[in-house]
Amino acid sequence: MSASTIRSRGSGRKDQGCSMTLRNKAVIVGVGESDIGKLPHMTGLGLNAQAARRAIADAGISHTEIDGLLTAYSFTEPYFMLGSVLAEYLGIAPTFGGSIIVGGASPTVMLHHAANAIISGSAEVVLVCAGENRATGMSRDETVAAMTAVGHPYFEAPYGVGIPSLYAMVANAYMAKYGTKREEMAAVAANTRANALKHPNAQMKTPLSVEDVLASKPISDPLNMYDCCLISDAGGAFIVTSPERAKDMPGKPVYLAGIGESHPYEHLISAPNLTEFGAGKSSELAYSMAGLGPRDMDLAMLYDCFSIVPIIEMEELGLAPRGQAGAFFAEGRAAIGGELPVNTHGGMLSHAHAGAVGGLMAIIEAVRQLRGEAGERQTRGAGAAIVHGEGGILSSHCTAILTSEAR
Repeated sequence: MSASTIRSRGSGRKDQGCSMTLRNKAVIVGVGESDIGKLPHMTGLGLNAQAARRAIADAGISHTEIDGLLTAYSFTEPYFMLGSVLAEYLGIAPTFGGSIIVGGASPTVMLHHAANAIISGSAEVVLVCAGENRATGMSRDETVAAMTAVGHPYFEAPYGVGIPSLYAMVANAYMAKYGTKREEMAAVAANTRANALKHPNAQMKTPLSVEDVLASKPISDPLNMYDCCLISDAGGAFIVTSPERAKDMPGKPVYLAGIGESHPYEHLISAPNLTEFGAGKSSELAYSMAGLGPRDMDLAMLYDCFSIVPIIEMEELGLAPRGQAGAFFAEGRAAIGGELPVNTHGGMLSHAHAGAVGGLMAIIEAVRQLRGEAGERQTRGAGAAIVHGEGGILSSHCTAILTSEAR
């Protein structure tokens, strides 16, 4: 089946009345990630700062040029105003700032807010950060307790339902409706592990096969251990500015072509059903703003907290027809060098995951790919990338389309 057939839904969409305000009006000029893994000598704040300093260096600017700061949330730090504390730590005094809490969608939403700040004149150079020391900064009991945080406090959490079980419900419903196979989900985890082996800073460095995934410890049927994302100490950061301001910086800018959000519910108990989510709407807005469609994408960076999630996202984003994304992974078409490479850094399943930073690493990887800086992971001729973040249990969605040049 050809790429044009696979990614036909919505392909070639042009602007359909969606605001074009942000198209090519903001660029990412610097990216940085912290050390990754189990780092007991580092705090969550320190991981944010390390990533931030690396992003600043990548942009080739001084920290004193930053006048905007956006952060996510932290389960491991005691600070009520995390952004203000990070500003103190970095020695900056931004005139625009805030913390965004929409789960794993926070980094892409922060990109949206940063771009709006740039075009409104609220800031000229915005630093976006996320990171936590979840691997060493939380006990096992604290981690298990945190897994109930997304459950409804009155109708879900009291019954002990955790994040894996809620995603398992979605997986079972999706498999029943669209025929997604268990082996296809395992292929998602195997694909990302193969990619992580090519990333010098990825947490996981041991090969993983489909058989390994299927034989791993059961967590919540149908999900096994290797279907579930990592727990890492990690931080990530990127810097957003205007194309005009970027001309004074040495790094190659990556353009924000389109972006859209959708927040249809908070708790899974309130979802309209277990197989239709908000990625379709957020991507429709992003495609429309960018004047591009699924067929125009050269690679995809998809939130992958569990192996079923990239399959759902691919189909809602129009990158594969319903019921066919699983085969896309199983047949190797999502691999580096394949038809549409997915999560070339290894994703949250094999690269890193620590709170909101998992989604931020996807933005970093997209930027590196579009700059041609991904080494042996490089997608040849990459000119457009779609990045999708989701938070909660597929409850908050933000889709961004990044390009190597203004279009």
